[in-house]
Amino acid sequence: MNVALESLMHAHPEQGATRPVGGGVMMFFVIGACAAASFVVVSTALIWVLPMVESWLVSTFCYAAFIVPVYLLHRRFSFGSQAPHGQALPRYVAVQMMALALATMFSFLLHGTFALPSLMAAVLVIALTSGLNYVVLRAWAFNRDRRLEAKPA
Repeated sequence: MNVALESLMHAHPEQGATRPVGGGVMMFFVIGACAAASFVVVSTALIWVLPMVESWLVSTFCYAAFIVPVYLLHRRFSFGSQAPHGQALPRYVAVQMMALALATMFSFLLHGTFALPSLMAAVLVIALTSGLNYVVLRAWAFNRDRRLEAKPA
């Protein structure tokens, strides 16, 4: 079918992705937990297998390798997003950088300023960072911005 004609047709509800019930919060945490556990296993194994490479470098590359697969899982299952990849992926990466900065700030405050016990501080860092991450991903990164789409000539 002609692209111009397709753009005039309304998508049937069953054709478009729909946001999961409850905004996909449960899937967001399941995907995040599985990704975190996988990261620990893969990075630990690679650090053991590649002793000639600095551990922090192996860990960094492993983390980077998880960005796109986790993005794709969140896009489909957590947020049911149809935002174009050219819009959503750069935003997702930006949110991940923001999350890293937030985790650093929360760690500094909770461990340093408030001197909370390590376990409590770690749980709060994860909860605060993940919660804000979810809100920003849902509202911005995976939200289809129609203003960025090309207007028909």
